Amino acid sequence: MAGRTLQDAPRIALIAGNGTLPRQVADGLVSAGRDFRIVAIRGEADQATRARAHAELGWGEIGRLYRFLKSNDCQDVLLIGGVSKRPDFTSILGDFGTLKRLPAIIRALAGGDDSLLTKVIRLFEKEGYRVVGIKDVAPQLLASSGVLGKVQPREADWRDVELALAATEKLGELDIGQAAVAIGGRVVALEGAEGTDAMLQRCADLKRIGRIRNKGRSGVLVKTAKPNQDLRVDLPAVGPNTIDLAVAAGLAGIAVEADGALIAEREETIRKANQSKVFLIGISHAAGTERS
Repeated sequence: MAGRTLQDAPRIALIAGNGTLPRQVADGLVSAGRDFRIVAIRGEADQATRARAHAELGWGEIGRLYRFLKSNDCQDVLLIGGVSKRPDFTSILGDFGTLKRLPAIIRALAGGDDSLLTKVIRLFEKEGYRVVGIKDVAPQLLASSGVLGKVQPREADWRDVELALAATEKLGELDIGQAAVAIGGRVVALEGAEGTDAMLQRCADLKRIGRIRNKGRSGVLVKTAKPNQDLRVDLPAVGPNTIDLAVAAGLAGIAVEADGALIAEREETIRKANQSKVFLIGISHAAGTERS
């Protein structure tokens, strides 16, 4: 709605998974004066998030979740934070509200990650809620375009960026992953179900045993949203730990999608990148246009 401020916006429910992002979003909403409630996902949200939560619910408590949203007058919903465990059929038989919606939930559990997330959004929308994204409530957490720290990519780094970017686009088309690593003009790792951190650890192992031979600091991790991905959920994210893992793998830098990737703990992430002499950049899908 034109002219609406965050203070005027409806109360929002943060459905919080793991990691620090739920708390960063909550801090941003506090600063903006927007009213919100936190619902921690049991078994996913960490202790610090649970300490701030207004409710903690498991996968089998869908009915209780909807009752909580209704009683707290939450009209908007933001799904934020990681989910490491995909719920199985036995974990969702918790209450009558869950059982009533069981056919739709089972349909949502079928298919790939993109399919699952899209169907989860539809489950909320069918109940009358508006699912929003980070860009709607905390755009400051998204990567901006260009060099984000003090370290500049070299010409060889840009070639690796473009190669890894092409690889992530193919991965995304197959709904496999969001990240790839290219070193010296060769793609050496693709993200699968193990996630970005495990992929980078694999790169470090390959470097240690001599299967990857990058002299000095070279190569790049590229992480982007999948083509046609709904940017309200499962945005690619990097943080301080990503910097540590990139250093261990001997990489020269990290490139993420501008306005389509999250920078967790932004100040600490950029500080670590600068300290480690690792470049951190925001790129578009036309990577070459970002050189400036």
